[in-house]
Amino acid sequence: MQAMVLEKPRPVEEGPLKLCELPEPVTRPGQVRLRVLACGVCHTDLHTVEGDLPLPKLPLVPGHQVVGVVDAVGVGVEGLRPGELVGVPWLYSTCGACAFCRRGEENLCDAGRFTGYHVDGGYAEFIVAEADFVCRLPEGLEPVAAAPLLCAGIIGYRALRLSKIEPGGRLGLYGFGASAHLAIQVAVHWGCEVYVFSRGAHHRELARQLGAVWTGQADEEPPVRLDSGIIFAPAGWLVPLALGHLRKGGTLTLAGITMTELPALDYGLIYGERVVRSVANATRQDAREFLALAAAIPVQTRVETFRLEEANRALELLKQGKLSGAGVLAVG
Repeated sequence: MQAMVLEKPRPVEEGPLKLCELPEPVTRPGQVRLRVLACGVCHTDLHTVEGDLPLPKLPLVPGHQVVGVVDAVGVGVEGLRPGELVGVPWLYSTCGACAFCRRGEENLCDAGRFTGYHVDGGYAEFIVAEADFVCRLPEGLEPVAAAPLLCAGIIGYRALRLSKIEPGGRLGLYGFGASAHLAIQVAVHWGCEVYVFSRGAHHRELARQLGAVWTGQADEEPPVRLDSGIIFAPAGWLVPLALGHLRKGGTLTLAGITMTELPALDYGLIYGERVVRSVANATRQDAREFLALAAAIPVQTRVETFRLEEANRALELLKQGKLSGAGVLAVG
């Protein structure tokens, strides 16, 4: 099979991913194999390829927003059949037995493994996945449109929940890429007023099209105090700015897997019971809830598509903030 393989992390401008011919993966008990049709391009992929995250495996096939058709079913798998369209998200597997897993916090499992990080991901023609962690997709979704839902959408949904935003509340979104353009649709569906902070004029325009009541640069003051905020951009310098926009008792959620260094904070920015919290991965329950909600709204993904061999170019455009919505590799 063809796959884009990372042998050594380097800046994406240097083309670190190489198109290679690899053996087709074989299922083990409890696994299914998918013929990949589409795979979303995510900031986590960029951090992986450029070495911002410590890599447990090299060489590596990135990609964790995978949509494909079940191609083979391993021993012991029930409920999935060849020919079904399914998705593989970031959360690949957990131990199922630790205190975190027993509390429903499997996203924090110390033995958790992640797609396109601990195991080869979806920048390839085939992928194997643990059947218990595969996502069933809503009826009628096109593979390319569905791919961004599997991380950008799920993480955006978890960030919304952790931000404690209430229906009708005032929400700030900082950075307006793949995740934010899906989260805003959920927030608007809940009746929230959404204020979007982005350096890109095309991102601010998309935000207005999707229902933002106000858009501006991060250093601009919104016209009102906000109940909650979510930072999607991996930029630590945004934290004090976003805290300054919150009302007393508000919550600021940091949705990225990594972030540049946070500057020193004046205590006055968090005094008044303001809360700062991170988002770490997501659970299968998050996925089930978000995918059902996405179908009911229905959430519309804005995508730019690329061929498998164009993965470096897609990641470069993502790094430059030049994608409108989400980037997706059309593989099948």
